[in-house]
Amino acid sequence: MSPYSFNIFLIVMAILAVIVFVSLFFVDAGYGKFFQTKWGPFLDNRIGWFLMEVPVFIAMLVLWWFSDRRNDVVRLIFLLLFEVHYFNRSFLFPRRLRGKGRMPWTIVLMGALFNTLNALMQGGWIFYVSPEDRYPLSWLTSVAFIAGIAVFFAGMYINIQSDGIIRNLRKPGDTAHYLPKGGMFRYVTSANYFGEFLEWVGFAILTWSWAGAVFALWTFANLAPRAARIHDMYSREFQGEFDPDKVKRMIPFLY
Repeated sequence: MSPYSFNIFLIVMAILAVIVFVSLFFVDAGYGKFFQTKWGPFLDNRIGWFLMEVPVFIAMLVLWWFSDRRNDVVRLIFLLLFEVHYFNRSFLFPRRLRGKGRMPWTIVLMGALFNTLNALMQGGWIFYVSPEDRYPLSWLTSVAFIAGIAVFFAGMYINIQSDGIIRNLRKPGDTAHYLPKGGMFRYVTSANYFGEFLEWVGFAILTWSWAGAVFALWTFANLAPRAARIHDMYSREFQGEFDPDKVKRMIPFLY
């Protein structure tokens, strides 16, 4: 793919992110707290998460393997950071899920499609489209890389910690709803989403790329409307337990 075609691809993906952002304020993606049978046939939550996330893990490895830049140290580090996240999401996160949650096939397929396109965005830029000398070894001591990797790992920590808090809200057999507390849940009702968004903001900074920025935009577009719905739901279910004006939706003190 030429740099021109790649830039068109990124523009189209950015426009689609805006469309998705607006749409999700009117339509709830039918998984997790908002599972609905109207989305069609469904499967076990664990299998659904695996099938949705593993394509990007594999696609990035394929893009790396067939690149003539696969031995480049800085690009290898980018790959490792990306794959660490998706190894967790593909192989570890689904195994830790509790209960008998379900996920519609439509959600799985849409998620897998986006993840594959995202691999083309990130892997395409890192291993094919970016100038060959874009990431010299000195990049590892640049302000962008140091700041970005700090933000990335902070986001990963918050994401994993928050997932753990949510996962441990219920004991086996319990079906009651509980308000997540502790960690970044002191500031937002969707701390796990905040952590994931922060990760990809960090990745965009450490790669200093439009491809990374578009992925961060997509992460916000996909999660922010859902965070708003969760915030509204908690406001109704847990009146008096938290201040909906003080505890934000997804980004502390801002949103």
